[in-house]
Amino acid sequence: MEEAYLGVDIGSISTKGVIIDKNYKILASEYIWTEGDPMGAARKLIELLEKQFDKEKYQIVATGTTGSARKLVGAMLGATMVKNEITAHAVGTTTLYPDVRTILEIGGQDSKIILVENGVAVDYAMNTLCAAGTGSFLSSQAKRLGVEVEDFGKIALTSKHPTQLAARCTVFAESDLVHKIQMGHTKEDIIAGLCRSVVNNYLNNVGKGKKIVSPVVFQGGVSKNIGVVEAFKKALGCDIIVDENGHLMGALGIAILAGKGNKKKVFDFSVEDMVFKTREINCGRCPNNCEIICVYRDDMLIDSWGNRCDKGALKAGTRTGVK
Repeated sequence: MEEAYLGVDIGSISTKGVIIDKNYKILASEYIWTEGDPMGAARKLIELLEKQFDKEKYQIVATGTTGSARKLVGAMLGATMVKNEITAHAVGTTTLYPDVRTILEIGGQDSKIILVENGVAVDYAMNTLCAAGTGSFLSSQAKRLGVEVEDFGKIALTSKHPTQLAARCTVFAESDLVHKIQMGHTKEDIIAGLCRSVVNNYLNNVGKGKKIVSPVVFQGGVSKNIGVVEAFKKALGCDIIVDENGHLMGALGIAILAGKGNKKKVFDFSVEDMVFKTREINCGRCPNNCEIICVYRDDMLIDSWGNRCDKGALKAGTRTGVK
């Protein structure tokens, strides 16, 4: 059987997964909403990927996780590689686009910029505090305007006079939007203005002080919005590369890293039927009094983290901390 590698990128809004072969060809992929339940989302993701995967031809021998819930889901899936999303996105993008110099990424609730030199990430910045330049902001404004967010891009491109909107803060942007609607600005002009405000917010916050050099790759869920892509082109004065799998780049990157890693472990999809629980326990064995996160599979400890010294280390394979 041929080797395959699984990569899961689990964030606060969406959960992405890919299975790739040794040549990094995507054999299965899925994008679902996390809905505040990363463990449930991971279980659902694996179930959906299994339906697409050819078990007769391939065997998953390494698994990687990235994103905000990477440790939790990594413990669930028995991951052989766990890395932060900056590393995963950089690896995924530079594998597909070796000459890339700037990676722009806008997701559901956060955004990031990664600067690359000679295929290596040399600088980055993230914004997790303000939603004015993210997908969730566009979604909420789409509902206000009675438009499907998937249609935002093509509507924006019909505008000849994009509305100027406040871009620094979600609250200011929303109040300004209401004001412009009351003034009689057309829907297409307002939508184009929203796309432009997302770009301005990104460049003034995430990209502040960064030298953006071409080639530029734009990824994340918002990269599917052609209105935002066009706004970036005008603002930066260069072409913007958008890969059809740009929303999966973190999952692709961590799958590639898992495949390159020294640790191998066969993944058999049985995780779908297992019962997982998390508990938080106070160590109390030293003045640090660490809060330790424990992950159990069928009431057996499989992983834990949060301890700042060896006194709080818990041994996997025990029932430590189960009440």
